[in-house]
Amino acid sequence: MTSLHSPLPLAHGPAMKNRFMLAPLTNLQSHADGTLSDDEFRWLTMRAEGGFGLTMTCAAHVQAVGQGFPGQLGIFDDKHLPGIARLAEAINKTGSHSVVQLHHAGMRSPKELIGETPHCPSDNTEFGARAMSGDEVRRAFDAFVAGAKRAETAGFHGVELHGAHGYLIGQFLSAEVNQRDDEYGGPYENRVKLLKEIIDAVRAECGKDFSLGVRLSPERFGMDLMEIRRLAGELMVSGKLDYLDMSLWDAFKLPMDEAHQSRSLLGWFIDLPRGDCRLGAAGKLTTGPACQKALDDGLDFVVIGRSAILHHDFPEKLEADPNFMPSALPVPEAHLRQEGLGDAFVSYMKTWKGFVQESA
Repeated sequence: MTSLHSPLPLAHGPAMKNRFMLAPLTNLQSHADGTLSDDEFRWLTMRAEGGFGLTMTCAAHVQAVGQGFPGQLGIFDDKHLPGIARLAEAINKTGSHSVVQLHHAGMRSPKELIGETPHCPSDNTEFGARAMSGDEVRRAFDAFVAGAKRAETAGFHGVELHGAHGYLIGQFLSAEVNQRDDEYGGPYENRVKLLKEIIDAVRAECGKDFSLGVRLSPERFGMDLMEIRRLAGELMVSGKLDYLDMSLWDAFKLPMDEAHQSRSLLGWFIDLPRGDCRLGAAGKLTTGPACQKALDDGLDFVVIGRSAILHHDFPEKLEADPNFMPSALPVPEAHLRQEGLGDAFVSYMKTWKGFVQESA
């Protein structure tokens, strides 16, 4: 039985000192121009100090036109370098593997935020988005690679490509959303091409000790479970990824697709050959027993979101007591502030039903 607290070597960069990865959590705390704020610095460094083996930023947008929400961290301009370099240094000092998640919201970029019609692989009436030209696809590709280089320059150990949750890379993967008739649309091989080209370019442009991960979601947002299973398998044995981060919402539930309910959602991925790639997942892994079950079922690491918000030192708490239970919801606002959440993040958590106690 693998321990949650045993080190996990990666193919590139320093090993994770344990099996806990901090989920890339939207927190709305950066400045309007995408530069790092003291609140976001505190939130992330507290988690690194609290024992997370890998500490990942929130989604950092690689193009101004790809911004997905207010207060989002940016990595599309050199003006972002001083803040992210400060952050990398502080995370690295704790012995945590430091990662920037690279993101482009595509059709999910609010028009009022980016000042223009959002971009999408093809016209999308639901989101009021327009199809990207070939040149725009190339510029988005270049922006992801430039973001990775910027993260490396800042001192981060690696980057994760956000291919989940219906954002731009995921939009290209989706046969439902992607209606292009060029080399990036149509059959599966074309729709996965952008992601695979970004992976190849990051590997070529960044150093041999720079880690690279990908986040995928197998359901919702136009995803097809069997296609994502195929893609996950191809990526893991490619020799190019250090880890695959599956966002499952509930790791142990049955798939939404009734044709594939012979096993859990997690079960469709843990049996795939991995090569040197590590496999982890997020999805209601909020307690020690749930995290241990995920490892026992075959994961290499667990991705922690909700419990990391509630307890900056969740890994250390579980090491001291494997049966530690996170604070029951809803929690007082003061609890979240004590755990390093600033005003913007606390306000955001109040939009999560039942998470924060209502004021009297």
